[in-house]
Amino acid sequence: MTIPKLHYISEGNTPEEHLENIQNACTSGAELVQLSLKDASEETILEIAIAAREITSHFQTRLIINTHYKIAKTVKADGVHLEKTNSSSSSTIARIHLYTWQMIGGTANTLQDCEALLADEVDYINLGPFKSTKQDPSTLLGINGYSAIVDALNTETPIIGFGGITVEDVKNILKTGITGIGVSEEITRNFDSIKAFNQLLSASSTDELRHTFE
Repeated sequence: MTIPKLHYISEGNTPEEHLENIQNACTSGAELVQLSLKDASEETILEIAIAAREITSHFQTRLIINTHYKIAKTVKADGVHLEKTNSSSSSTIARIHLYTWQMIGGTANTLQDCEALLADEVDYINLGPFKSTKQDPSTLLGINGYSAIVDALNTETPIIGFGGITVEDVKNILKTGITGIGVSEEITRNFDSIKAFNQLLSASSTDELRHTFE
């Protein structure tokens, strides 16, 4: 299985807005979306995840569910993304519950975070934040932080940068060895930006990251 270089991380003021934004992202050419619905009940998240799976299946878009690996299994999403607060302890447990073909990603902010995730054999790492975001108070990494961590890791596991990334940042980010990007606000503001991101990432369906999941 290959993993696209551009990840749209959903946002919205209501669960319905998340769903609407996922629909818009798929219509605009997103190849992978992460349902990142955090302040809602599991019942609501399951309901939205079922609807999101229908949308993404129609567009042949990959769907990742944030945190809730049991919901990811129930709706047969392509995988689950574990936040920094739960990734170190949950990836092994999640792997037991998921189908063998489902992927697991984890969030990292430091070299040590990345090493722990690699030891847990995650399928990709979200590394950030790159720039300041209203949701994430973690240490900002920037270009220098990305370069230092990627050089030290020297891994073939895809490293996806995230956190306030705009179209203008992509070229410099890729020079650090980061293999893809997760974007939320910039895409939600303008879904047409997906085309610009994809062009910069060369993330067409014929040029995805070559990464085989066992």
